[in-house]
This record gives sequence, structure tokens and C-alpha cells, in this order.
Amino acid sequence: MHHLETEIDRGQISMIALEEMVHSDSYARLVDLFVDALPLNKLGFTHAQHESQGRPPYHPGVLLKLYMYGYRHGLRSSNKLHQACLVNVEVWWLLKGLKPSPRTILYFRKNNKAAFKKAFQHFVLLLKEWKLIEGETLAIDSFKIRAQNSLKNNFNQKKIDRHLGYINGKLNEYHQQLDRADQPDAKQQELEAKIAHQQAKKQQYKELEQELNNSGQSQLSTVDPDARGVILHRNIVNVGYNIQAGSDAKYKLFTNAQTGNVNDTHALADMAWEAKELLQVDKMKTLTDKGYTTGAEIARCSAKGITTYSSPKEHASKNNGLYPMQDFTYKTKEDTYTCPAQAILHTNGSIYQKGNHRVKHYKTKACKGCAVRHLCTTNKNGRFIERGIHQEELENNAKRVNENPDYYRLRQQVTEHQFGTLKRQWGFTYTLMRGKENVLSEVYLCFSVYNLIRTLNILGPKVLLAKLKSLVNYLNRQIERFLAIICSLRNQISRTNFL
Repeated sequence: MHHLETEIDRGQISMIALEEMVHSDSYARLVDLFVDALPLNKLGFTHAQHESQGRPPYHPGVLLKLYMYGYRHGLRSSNKLHQACLVNVEVWWLLKGLKPSPRTILYFRKNNKAAFKKAFQHFVLLLKEWKLIEGETLAIDSFKIRAQNSLKNNFNQKKIDRHLGYINGKLNEYHQQLDRADQPDAKQQELEAKIAHQQAKKQQYKELEQELNNSGQSQLSTVDPDARGVILHRNIVNVGYNIQAGSDAKYKLFTNAQTGNVNDTHALADMAWEAKELLQVDKMKTLTDKGYTTGAEIARCSAKGITTYSSPKEHASKNNGLYPMQDFTYKTKEDTYTCPAQAILHTNGSIYQKGNHRVKHYKTKACKGCAVRHLCTTNKNGRFIERGIHQEELENNAKRVNENPDYYRLRQQVTEHQFGTLKRQWGFTYTLMRGKENVLSEVYLCFSVYNLIRTLNILGPKVLLAKLKSLVNYLNRQIERFLAIICSLRNQISRTNFL
């Protein structure tokens, strides 16, 4: 049986247009229309307008198209993107033969971090205008990515103490060897060199300890100062970022993103507020897991017209065979607790700081002569209750979740699958940038690409391309009007100068 014969002779000269080499349904064509529909100058991209003198720069649309194409196909580094400009036919078509250097590609991403966010938000508002984002229900969740900072270059006080303890042990060992009178001169010189080396290392760790204390943080990263040690999965710790992502429940499209602490404890209100203000809605509901369940955050959301559905946490009291907290009845109007023996626990009204929480204390003198005290507490001063000042908000949130289990189950459907696409298919498990703002620029770029592909699947190619073409035509008309106004002003100025 014969093999398939080759159709093209490598040495033959052929004439073919790039337009014919790119499929009509290619993702490159979608990116081309999408970027052309963006008001790049309004969004703040560098070199959208430039002086006529000097070497002309690349148009920001060219480099943005390159990045949006590359991130979809797992090409994120400037060198890989530059290589694609040399060998990828779709990139030839998309950039019209331009081949920016790796340095140019790199600095475009670095210098436009704010513009990437504005472009993403512009697209989100466009999706809201197209009725693809409602803003009624927002699911918030987080995922971790590795930073450009190894675990060896991340320190906390415990790690520094461990290093200092090892160094002090080595120094004691070397000094003991030096104290021996029978050491030859060569051995003494070797030991002195080792002592000097360990002293230098000790000084480095002392300086790190001082820097850590001055920062007021619990850990310190020497390469990327904003990176922190985070648990990626199964107690495996890496230095990275905890990315917060908000998704609209209607079509599972991203709405906003942030990165802050290593956990989700204080992220709920800021994420919800940002999305609510961006989408300009009066009310909003949020779906989150128990990592976001904090009384203070839920209270902040309620104050802004945001209704939370956050998985309730179990009560912190231990199951030690004594009366549990559930047996104590709280009366809101009187601000008192009633124990199983019908005694009243009062508060003095003072608010105390306990860690990150603010609490009130409740107790009663009836514990001294109580017949069932041994069933209630082992504290010599009697039963003592701490109640957070936002406990009522937590209880209302728990009631909403328990009464609407089917609604709360939407959370996983809305948020989980996007993270799998970003990590498993696109390889977004690490960041190439340093610093929160720069890292978020990569996040916004990934989210923009995801929303674009998701919109394509929702509307279909014909409808989406038609919408983008109408936007391009509208933008071109606006540019023509602007240029006409500029020309008119220039003519008026020249006439005035002539007169």
C-alpha cells in the first residue's frame, strides 16, 4: 500500500495570501475584531497616540492581539510569543507580518497593568449591555498560583530561628575544635574560615529578622515582596498569590478579581463591593464557601445592600460533655443569655478585642450555687460566654443558607469549572510577574480571554462577530469625527494666524 504523496514541493515558489491560510472560524479572527473594537486610547494603553517625530512604536492593539492569542494557547513568556511571530501563520496574519522583539513584548505587559484592568472592566460592562451578565447573583471563590519567588527565599520568624539555631550549633562545634591544643595550623585556618562563613550567614539572617520585624508582617519574601506562602493543595506550601475571582451566575462569566491575603477571611466585602459598583446594580446576592464566613465581612456587605449566602461554620465550642452553646438561649431585646438552669447571663456592655474579632462577655453570679454547675463548666469563676458583635449577621446568613440549599449549591456550578480551564488547559498555575498589580494584569488578561471564548460559545460565531463588527464601525466613525474636529480647529488657528 502506498503512502500519501506530498502536495507541495519545498523548493517550488508559490503565491498565496495570508488571508487564505487562516480558517474563517479561527480564534485569531475573533481576537482581531475584539481588540479593534476596544477604545485603546480611552483605556490608557501606552502609545495609542504618539508624537510624529522619532522611531514609530508598535500600536498597542498589535501587542494586545499577540497576548490574547498567546494566553489562549499557553504562550505566555515574551520569548515564546516572539517565536510565535516567526513561525505561526495565524500570528503572521494577526500582526500583519510584524515581529516585535521579546523586550518590546515584555515591556508592553509591564507598562500597561492598569490598562489591562480597564480593558477587562470595559468588556464586562459590554457583556452586561448584551444581557450576558445580570449582576443579581455573584459567586466568589479563590485559586492559588505560584509566584516568581522560591520557598527558600521566603522567611518567617520560625524559619529564621531554625537557621540561627543551626548556625549557632555549628559555631559552637568549630570553637570547641579550635580550643583543642593539638590542632595543626592548617586545620586552625580551615576552622577560622568556616567560622567566618557562618558568622556572615548569621548576620544575613539577623538582617532578615530585623526587616521582618520592621515590616509588621508574619512572613517576608526577598525576590517578590508581595508574594506569600500559600497552601496550594494537600498541605503543600508554595510561595504565591491567592487570586479572588467573582463570577456572574447567569452564564458563569468573570466580573472582577483581586489578590490580597493568603486566605479568604477578609476578602468577601471588598470583592462584592467592587462588583456591585462596576455593574451598577442596587442589590446583589453572593455565594461563597465557609472560608469567607466572617461576621464583620457579612455585616459590611449588609450595609451596602449585598445579601450573603456563605456556608455556615460550626460553633467553636468544644464537645467536652458539658452543656453546648446551643442550649443557651439568646434574647436580642434584653441582650442576655438564658442557661439550661434558667439563670440569666448579663454583659457589662464593653467590647473586647480577641484576635481579629470584637466580642462581648456574658456571665452570671448564679453559677456559684448552681446545682448543675458540674454539667455546665469547669471554670472556677463560672460559665463564661463570648459573643461576637456581628453574631446576629452570622445567624441570619446561616438561616438563609439552610432555608435555600438548592440556591446555595449553585456556587460550585458557577465558579469551579473556570479554574480548571485556566489551570489545566491554559497552564495558569504560576505567574510570570512580580508585585500584586503586575500579577493582577496577568489575571485580567486571562479572564478577558476566558470571557471572550465563553461569549463565543454562548452567542455563536455569527452573532458575536456581528456585534464586534458593529462596535468597530462605531469606533471608526467616532475616530473620524474626532479627526474632523481636530482638522477644523487647526484650519481655524491657521486662518487666525494669517489674519
